[in-house]
Amino acid sequence: MTQPIPNVLTIAGSDSGGGAGIQADLKTFSALGAYGASVITALTAQNTRGVTAIHAPDSAFVTAQLDAVFDDIRIDAVKIGMLANAPIARVVADALRRHKPKHIVLDTVMISKSNHALLLPDAVAVVRDELLPLADLLTPNLPEAAALLGVQPAADEAGMVAQGEALRALGARAVLMKGGHLSAADSPDWLIEEHGSLRLGGPRVPVKNTHGTGCTLSSAIAALIPQRGDLASAVADAKQYLTGALQASDQLDVGSGVGPVHHFYRWW
Repeated sequence: MTQPIPNVLTIAGSDSGGGAGIQADLKTFSALGAYGASVITALTAQNTRGVTAIHAPDSAFVTAQLDAVFDDIRIDAVKIGMLANAPIARVVADALRRHKPKHIVLDTVMISKSNHALLLPDAVAVVRDELLPLADLLTPNLPEAAALLGVQPAADEAGMVAQGEALRALGARAVLMKGGHLSAADSPDWLIEEHGSLRLGGPRVPVKNTHGTGCTLSSAIAALIPQRGDLASAVADAKQYLTGALQASDQLDVGSGVGPVHHFYRWW
């Protein structure tokens, strides 16, 4: 029997520049053979140079979007990105508990590439206490992991693994600790699951255009989980896709700041 094309939902903020957020998520889903649906949690006025304004909708409207999607569409995986504030984070958790999607990837978006806060401080506790226990996979970078745990960012791979295990102890079924903030020559990630930890090495791609890398990786994992036999395979293939999108990013001419990765490098 032919496997159906997966339907994947992104719950995230809109990036008017098109390089991150909802726009990056939908491009990634399409590039990896999944149909994308979306629930928008925030509107950002944003380009390659930074974020100039954020507008968050009423949390009741976020609930209305969530229920509209889940009431009609079979959702095979969910990716969660920018949540903006505590009320929105809380209604997202409530909806996921009601609708019980099979796979949930939680990307703990807190700070933009231009150092603009994308999650208010009071929402961090909601993400940690209500959303993290629902996640099949948590994908924090080192500052985000530290913020969730209330500690200093890990300085080496042993610290990454220890913090990943601490986040798993808070309820996430698996954690992908992203090592892009380390100063190593490569860019190692660590996948921490119940049965052990797996190092996923990869080259540190020396390019200027890195906008939306975290959004793209988590969306790629969400798109691939329904198509792969296990989480480790989905994560490894998603990491390979992102590496290719980074390596081809200089083919794009988008803005004068930190440009986006090339989501469709395999086709354009």
